[in-house]
Amino acid sequence: MPHSFNKIWIHAIWATKERQAFIHNNVENKIFQFISAQLRGLGCPVRIINGMPDHIHCLFLLNPQKSIAEVIKQIKGSSSHFINQNKLISEKFAWQTGYAAFSISESVVEKVFEYIKNQKSHHQKKTFQQEFDEFLKLYRLNYE
Repeated sequence: MPHSFNKIWIHAIWATKERQAFIHNNVENKIFQFISAQLRGLGCPVRIINGMPDHIHCLFLLNPQKSIAEVIKQIKGSSSHFINQNKLISEKFAWQTGYAAFSISESVVEKVFEYIKNQKSHHQKKTFQQEFDEFLKLYRLNYE
């Protein structure tokens, strides 16, 4: 085959350090816009970013030249720096070390988009931990 074709949707989730509720309504758009711009700069087109005060969800296409770990590390580092440099919150901001990233089939991209879009209403029914546990179970991952 003379050409390479890639279209790998990634649903990534990561939390604030110690799951502190840092990302409030008054700053979330600035943070999400910054992360979106950073992802695009890495060659990872973004479909949606949304979240809660203690975690975020990103749906993006993975640049085939980059690893998921490389992309997430860059995004978390640059966004932490952006938040602190611009004093978007009163305390020192940091993300937790880990993250979750799942490949998403083209057939469910719209469903995942809607899920991420409706995070605020979704989390009126479920905590972040309940949501996270469901993802681990769905993807048959053990968390210890």
